[in-house]
Amino acid sequence: MTTLDSSIEVGETGAGITDTVWTEKGSWLDRVPRAVSMIVLFAAFLAIWQGIALLGVVSPIIMPTPAEVGRDIVSVAANLLSGDYMLTALWITGKEVFFGFIIATVVGFSLGVLVGETSFGERAVMPYLVAIDTMPKIAFAPLFVAWLGFDIASKVALAAFIATFPIIVGTAAGLHAADSNSRMLFKTMGATRWQTLIKLKLPTGLPHFFTGLKIGSVGVMAGAITGEFLGGGKGFGELIRVAASMLDTPRVFSLILYLSLLGLGLFAFVNWVQQRFVFWHKARVTTAE
Repeated sequence: MTTLDSSIEVGETGAGITDTVWTEKGSWLDRVPRAVSMIVLFAAFLAIWQGIALLGVVSPIIMPTPAEVGRDIVSVAANLLSGDYMLTALWITGKEVFFGFIIATVVGFSLGVLVGETSFGERAVMPYLVAIDTMPKIAFAPLFVAWLGFDIASKVALAAFIATFPIIVGTAAGLHAADSNSRMLFKTMGATRWQTLIKLKLPTGLPHFFTGLKIGSVGVMAGAITGEFLGGGKGFGELIRVAASMLDTPRVFSLILYLSLLGLGLFAFVNWVQQRFVFWHKARVTTAE
């Protein structure tokens, strides 16, 4: 009798525990394959775009149809594949983005270490960096043109200028990511400040650093194109300006698309490097598989 009672109690207790375990149930949207979701969203976007064009809500001079943009995308692709002037323009813009990103990475990482590792950097340097970042960066474009001329240097400078601050913040935040127990352990073992920085703080802060790089990879594209808009040049930004002045909106849309692909390529490269160097850190938006 005692055995039976105890078994009943155990069973009831086990059932109670099972009923009270909380499990997160993802939405049905989270279970839709990524490729299907992207295709459906893109199709919906095209349908809305086509509907606006057919209803005449916006003038066709300003808002071309998806078919017109598609034909111009093919035309630009043919020009690029033939090695004509558009390929030269894309190469120039690519160099501006690449060199701007390299400069922003080096300067941003150096200032981020200064801000995150020293009291001088945090108390004296960081306020000036924040003040500069709050300024309208486009207003600096004429200054860079006056200082560096109308060549590629002024566009590289503006691209690096826009992309630097997120890298500074990401690096500084990463240096503070190491928990106090780990820092105390290194101190107890007699590690120097340099050893703690190299072997603990930098490896622990890599996810934050790459987050800053990803944001910077987006900003550097905006900086290069803005520099071409305001300071002339021979890149894709200049082609977009000329097409817009001629009200050739399909060409504007198609050139913007190819610039987006260039930006996506840089972002994907940064993400690939992060997966190789920070393979132990898995960042996910949701927990649903």
